[in-house]
Amino acid sequence: MKNRSALTLIFLTVFIDLLGFGILIPILPTFAVSKLHVSETAVGVAIAVYSLVQFIFNPLFGKISDRNGRKPIILVCLLLNALGYVIFAFSNTYLMLIISRIIGGIGGSSIGVAQAYIADITTKENRSKGMGMIGAAFGLGFVFGPLIGGLLSKFGYMVTGFGSAGFSTLAFLFTAFILPESLLNKATGRMTAKKILDIQAMKSVFRKPDLSLLVILFFILTFTTASIYAIVPLLGFQVYGFSNLQNGYIFGIVGFVGALVQGGLIRVVSKSMSDLKLVTIGSILMMVGFALLPYGGNFLGLSIVAIILALGIGILQPILLSLVSKVTSDEEQGMTLGINQSMSAFARVLGPLFGGITFEFLGFTFPFLSSAAFTLIIVVLSIILLPKKIHIHANMEEYEINTAKEEASLH
Repeated sequence: MKNRSALTLIFLTVFIDLLGFGILIPILPTFAVSKLHVSETAVGVAIAVYSLVQFIFNPLFGKISDRNGRKPIILVCLLLNALGYVIFAFSNTYLMLIISRIIGGIGGSSIGVAQAYIADITTKENRSKGMGMIGAAFGLGFVFGPLIGGLLSKFGYMVTGFGSAGFSTLAFLFTAFILPESLLNKATGRMTAKKILDIQAMKSVFRKPDLSLLVILFFILTFTTASIYAIVPLLGFQVYGFSNLQNGYIFGIVGFVGALVQGGLIRVVSKSMSDLKLVTIGSILMMVGFALLPYGGNFLGLSIVAIILALGIGILQPILLSLVSKVTSDEEQGMTLGINQSMSAFARVLGPLFGGITFEFLGFTFPFLSSAAFTLIIVVLSIILLPKKIHIHANMEEYEINTAKEEASLH
């Protein structure tokens, strides 16, 4: 690692902020249905609008951070996160809920910047481990956040909103006074901040076969998980009669397993297995988990299936992110990861809409089984197409590493 202490600090920043995000995961769908009396489709819209805003702002923030540094963007986003949660706390209409999600979506558009921060302070050889730590921060946020949210919901939904705002405020203070800037040379980025949605930047990404394939795979991964996460609380609440706390336990289990895999297990298995093989294994586990979720039957059954699903996501997500970063030049890390995160945000727009609509009109099993079918696409592409696209780049990277060693030996 180039800077292990900075890696620890960005991990803590993301973790604290995601505690606030995690609090609302099991709460928002049941809040919208039971308190605002809206349909499952409207729940999907409320979740999707958050990601629609991210789709617009992620590439913009990524490019600005390439030029002006990562820390200022992270600070602004944390403040907006806190504001969005406060508005949620006072939401008594569907319109207020949507407004809170829009502001929160802008604030949540710093994930690509955080990933670029990781790329700044890690070498290519250790990048998968660094991305794994961000994944672990997500996982831990999903462990403790939903549990805290379930507990706070006993005191009212307003309390859960203020609890989320409190964690984002704490992350803001932590970032402002402790987190160092990672991009020391701020003139290397090529920013065109006049455009909110940079079509040319997207075209440059999708012109590269290896990078475009990885972005597509990550899109499918995000679409399927987003569609499921949006309706799992409804599955528990409406089909199995779970409380908010029980739904929080389910998400807590998923988060714990994800953190365990991305924080430690991924480092062990990556030593004996290639990234491409791990992509296949992770996608197979995801497919099985999606297919079995609607048939869990009770809390224990759903918990076991959730473990299988979390194992797959925990393996697949950081490996794909690492591959995206590895095939990208250093000066375009912020832009590329911002584009990837923007495409992921678009997937998180479509996913909840798809999940909510199909849950309401086609039955509660359909969105789960269709997510399993979509994940099968990742399995097939990881076996047939991905090795052909990444193999050439891997040889090039090995060549560059060997060339650098030879040059160093001459001095």
